This record gives sequence, structure tokens and C-alpha cells, in this order.
Amino acid sequence: MTLTRVGVLAAVLALTACSKQGAETAANSTATSLTVKIGHVAPITGDQGHLGKDNENGAQLAVDDLNVEGITIGGKKITFELMKEDDQHDPKQAPIVAQRFVDAQVVGVIGHLNSGTTIPASAIYHAAGIPQISPSATNPVFTQQGFNTAFRVIANDVAQGAALAKFVAETMKAKKVAIVDDQSAYGKGLADEFEKAAKLNGVEIIAREAGDDKTTDFTAILTKIKSKKPDVVFFGGMDAQAGPLAQQMKKLGLTAKVIGGDGFQTPEFIKLAGDNAEGQYASQPGTPKDKMPGYAEFDKKYRARFNLEIQNYAAFTYDAVRVMVAAMQKADSTEPAKYLPMLANTDYNGVTGNIKFDAKGDLLNGAVTVYHVVSGQWESVATIAAPSAVQ
Repeated sequence: MTLTRVGVLAAVLALTACSKQGAETAANSTATSLTVKIGHVAPITGDQGHLGKDNENGAQLAVDDLNVEGITIGGKKITFELMKEDDQHDPKQAPIVAQRFVDAQVVGVIGHLNSGTTIPASAIYHAAGIPQISPSATNPVFTQQGFNTAFRVIANDVAQGAALAKFVAETMKAKKVAIVDDQSAYGKGLADEFEKAAKLNGVEIIAREAGDDKTTDFTAILTKIKSKKPDVVFFGGMDAQAGPLAQQMKKLGLTAKVIGGDGFQTPEFIKLAGDNAEGQYASQPGTPKDKMPGYAEFDKKYRARFNLEIQNYAAFTYDAVRVMVAAMQKADSTEPAKYLPMLANTDYNGVTGNIKFDAKGDLLNGAVTVYHVVSGQWESVATIAAPSAVQ
């Protein structure tokens, strides 16, 4: 063997060794890092797109923060990835989106925004054993189906309906109330709970009318209601309908105040209601935003990141992601079957306050705050503890 051949052989052996070492390093790198998908779903298009995007932004902010912090689970550095879907607030679309998440092997789902989409999708997640936390669906049915995968970080409509009824009777001193709802799982569900609680508080329900979740012309309904002279009109629905309803009440000379739930406790309602937003009321699960332990800092971070004001549930969505990941850390696993028991035993101090779940997956000790519009801004009026019967 010549010196030249020896040199070539040595070079080949050296390259082979380097290649092997590189492959081993890459394998070790793969073994010590893992990308984990979490699903988020809400209506991103249509008349509720601003609410859905608000939720999505809250979830994305949580994922970004977790990735900056550097989370290690099961001996692996975790990079979280948010898989985003649009269910168009359509109950028929929701199970399709849910199956898409299952097929993509997400380890958990944050959503849906609406009760009408959350409930049908929940059966898909339960069958697949995938934990689901809704930051905004309030219909009680969601957590009454016996699904151990279903959770929410917001007080439900039994609590919200009772709080609103108590406020209408004791603070507004209303004697006669008309109810209008949008026939959705959320709007009708909240209106039903409010009606039951209002009657128990001695309030007379003088009318019960309904449109649907696309109705923006309430003239005929309001004309019927006006003749009965209500003190208050309760609306069960979202801001895209509540805003026009408030405007049309003023045009018809109906002087009753409007009150409703979290669906229209948003900046968008004030914009759509125009000069008749002033003095109107809506509730939001949770303590007042300025009393939430981490809300001020979250609001500052949100505005800096997205150059937008928070619409409604972004902070609850942020907390939902953090709660899910905290359960993974406690279980030292991202596998749904392993971290699900830890999720059920959550005790987490988040932006919106302390989060614990009852046996059904409902938020324990949830409060409800009533707001009204003053000088074009929502201001808190009263905070009412959830009745013990719904905890």
C-alpha cells in the first residue's frame, strides 16, 4: 500500500467516523426534544370572527410564552405548536374540525368558543381521549354529559343567569322584564337560566321572543314588546345582534335598559350600539378585570403583541393553555391518558384567578361580574358569587 493510498483510506475512515458521530448527535437531539401540538378552535371568520381571533391570540400568546420559558417534560425539551382551526360557529362544522384535530394527533384542545359548537365536538374528543378546555362555552350541558375530558375555565350559565337575575331584581329594581334570545345553545340556554332565576326573584316575565343567531332586524319583535312596557329587556346572544337591538330600541322609543351575558360584554357592542350603548348592562364570568391578579400585565402584553384591544375571552384562553401544560408537567408526560388525571386535579393561579375544577369539569367558586357602559367604556358595577348549587 502506497503512502497516498494510506492517506486516502485514513481520510475516508475519518469522514465515516464524523458522519456516524453526526448521526448519533442528531439522534440524541431528536431524543431530547419534542414538538407537541395543541389545538385551538373558534370562529375566525364571519360576524363572530373578532371574538374567535381574540381567543386564538390568547392561546398563541400562551404558547409563545411557554416556548420562551423552555419547558421540559419526560426528559425532553418541549416546543409547543398551536394548530388553529375555524369552526365558523357552525354546530355542523364543529365535529369535522374536531376529527381533524384527532387525526393530527393533537394532545389537547382549547375551545370551542360557542356552546353550540363545543357540545357536539366534545363527543369526538371524548371518544379519542383528548382533553378539551373551553375558555368561553357556558351552557351547562357541556359538562353534564359525563365526559371526563371536558373542562371550562369560566362560570357556566346557571351561575351567570342567577347573577343577572339577582342584579335585575335587587339593583335595577325591575318588576317587568321581556326576554329575547337568538335560539343558539348559548343564547337560549342563558335566557332559560335567567328566566328561571328571575321568577324566583319575584320578577315578572312579560314577554319571551326569539330570532336566530343571524338576526339583526328586531323591529317586529321590539314593537310587540314596547306595548307591554318592560323595565328591562334581557338579550341572550352575541354582540353582532345585541348592538343593532339596542340601536333599534332607541329608534322605537323603547326606554327599557338592555342587559345580557358575556356574549356582548365587548368593545364591539359599544361600537355597534352607537349612542344607545350608554348605560346598558352585560355580565362577564370572573371578578372585575382590574381585580384579576394578572390581567393588567396580560393586557399590556396582548396590546404590544397584537396591536389590538382585548375583546372578551383572551385571558381565559391564555389560562386554559397554561392549565393544560401545567397538568402535563405534573404528570411528566404529554400523553393525554397520563396527564388527564392531573388536569382534573388542577389548582392553578392564573391571569384570571385561581382555577380548580369540580367533578364535572366546571370551574369551582366562579364569580360573575356585571358591567355597564359609562362614557363609552365598560365599567364594573357588581360582582356576584356563584350559588353553591352550581359549584
